[in-house]
Formats: sequence, structure tokens, C-alpha cells
Amino acid sequence: MLHRAGRYLGSVPELPEVETVRRQLEPLIVGTRITGCRAHPSPRFRDASLATGHRIHQINRRGKYLLVGLHMSAAADPVPTQELVIHLGMTGGVSVGDSPPDDPYLRACWSLGDGRYMAFRDIRRFGRLAVVAAGEYSLLPTLHRLGPEPFDPSLDGVAFHSALSASRRHVKTNLLSQRPIAGVGNIYADEALWRARINPAARRVGRERAAVLLDSIRAVLGEALANNGTTLRDYRTPDGESGRNQERLDCYGRGGQPCRACGAALATRQLDQRTTTWCRSCQAR
Repeated sequence: MLHRAGRYLGSVPELPEVETVRRQLEPLIVGTRITGCRAHPSPRFRDASLATGHRIHQINRRGKYLLVGLHMSAAADPVPTQELVIHLGMTGGVSVGDSPPDDPYLRACWSLGDGRYMAFRDIRRFGRLAVVAAGEYSLLPTLHRLGPEPFDPSLDGVAFHSALSASRRHVKTNLLSQRPIAGVGNIYADEALWRARINPAARRVGRERAAVLLDSIRAVLGEALANNGTTLRDYRTPDGESGRNQERLDCYGRGGQPCRACGAALATRQLDQRTTTWCRSCQAR
């Protein structure tokens, strides 16, 4: 586990972590009916009870959000009419078990028709649960305005460059906004920018470098997916395991350590209030 000055580094689960959760949850709960729910009274979690009575039809992901498709129909192949939207925040996690957990950080617990329970725990309460009409995200602005998925085949270097050029913000901050591309957070922004040799504070990225950056984003996300995500502190898969990608990070959290490309010490600074690590030599402006 990475650390600096005695403090653990934490980060919001990003696309690889959320997609890993989705892949593990799907075979566990699709086809089951939600028969009951107890939820924390906070507005961030109380919508969980609105899923009661629905059958779970599918689980999708958009950016860092899980989208659990729900329906009330008894038809063989119904169209979901509602979605349970789950955002893990910084410390959220979803698990499925045979008994309701006795956990002070439990924020919602759904009972399932087969006698099992699906639980959402969140230590810091930055997560969010909502039930909305399927595909209707206007009340969830970040989800509503997400950019394209990184692995969308229609996203190419030209389109990505155009999206990046729409803002004069620092390129890393622009990536974290979720507008040019969805699902990239602090970990994989640092990793992709280091791999593409782009300074995170740059405000302009040319077309050729934008194409390289897109390839780098896809590469680091794909590698993290293959390793079940990055666990720095709180993230766990639904089966309770840690991710393995923290052992393979080249840049994020390695401030002061040698750059694996040139050997220079990696630098760390606050960039638009986000801790950022980069190489002054490889990622010079």
C-alpha cells in the first residue's frame, strides 16, 4: 500500500475499480428481486428504498457510476423502467452475503428474494444512491454531462483533441472534470499523462499529443482492469479482495522516487487542489 509521510493516499474509485465491481456483481444479483431495504436517512442514501419491489435486470456502468437496471414486469425480457444509481464516493463498497452485515458504516442494505442481502457501506459518506427513471440523469449533473467512454470505438484522437481544446483549464483538471472523457480520476490521470509525456499543468495539447494521450489513457485503464483495480486504502471488490494494480503504478503516489523512464526524482505539487505527481524531465512544458 502506498504511503507518504506516514499518511495513506486515498482516491475515489475510478473506471477500473467500478467496472470490476460491476463485473463481479452482475452474476450475483441479476434476476433477483429486491424485497426490502433499510437505508441511512441522509438524502444521499435514502432513495435506496425506492428500489424495493423491483427485479434486477442488468448492471451497467457509466464513468464512475454503477447503473442497476430495475423493472416490475414478469415478462421474459423486460425493458428496465428504473435505475438504481450507485456512486461509490471515496470509500463506498458493495457486497452480497447471506446475512445483513452488522456494520456501523452501512448506508443501505437491500434484502433479495433468494434470502441474501446486498449492502452498501461508506465510511466517509461521500457516496450517493439514487433511483431514477431509466436513462434520466438530469437530477445528477455530473452523470448527465459525462464525456464519452474511453473504450468507445467512435472516440478517436481528433474528437478527443476537440474535447480537450474546449477548455483552457490545466489538462489534468480537464480530465478530472469528466467532460472530455469519462471515468478518469487522480490515479489514472497521473499515470496516463506520465506515459504520454505531457505536463499535467499544460493548458493546450496538440492533436498528435492528444492522440497519444488517448492511447495512454486506454492502456493504463486496461491494465488496471486486468488487475482488478487499484487499492490504496478502502477499495475492495464485492468478494472482499483488494485490487492488484497498486503494485504496478509508475507515477501516482511516487513523488520523490526515481522516474522509471529517466531516473530523475518525480515531483509532487497541488494542482487545482489535487495532489499531482509528474516528472520535470520527461513531462517538461
